[in-house]
Amino acid sequence: MMLVTAESCTGGWIGEAITAVPGSSVWFERGFITYSNASKHEMLGVRQAILDQYGAVSPQTAREMVIGALTASHAQIGVSVTGIAGPDGGTAIKPVGMVCFAWATKDGLIRQETRFFDGTRETIRYAAVVAALQGIPQLLDRI
Repeated sequence: MMLVTAESCTGGWIGEAITAVPGSSVWFERGFITYSNASKHEMLGVRQAILDQYGAVSPQTAREMVIGALTASHAQIGVSVTGIAGPDGGTAIKPVGMVCFAWATKDGLIRQETRFFDGTRETIRYAAVVAALQGIPQLLDRI
């Protein structure tokens, strides 16, 4: 199986963690860094209506990101992450530290989760990378 990543708030850190492992080219197909709404729409096919209604940081956007990454790659499993790492940008409804994840397989199995992390921008981003990677074997266990 090949893996694809679709990253926003982690800015490629998941891909960096994966490619730090020797031999990862056997199972890591590619990664998308889609920090802006335009890149989410253009590269991953996230519908503008989803971005307008729910925002970039939402379970709906995370879901469309992972589906789009799988569609635009040769991978069979994917992970997406979008969140608010701070220190600014949070609201009462979407506070700093809110991160939405989606994991999916090309044949349609999808798992989603929203987590809330505390700490600095760096510690929130690091926690998001760890959670994203930990979710991959959890999805594979459901196959």
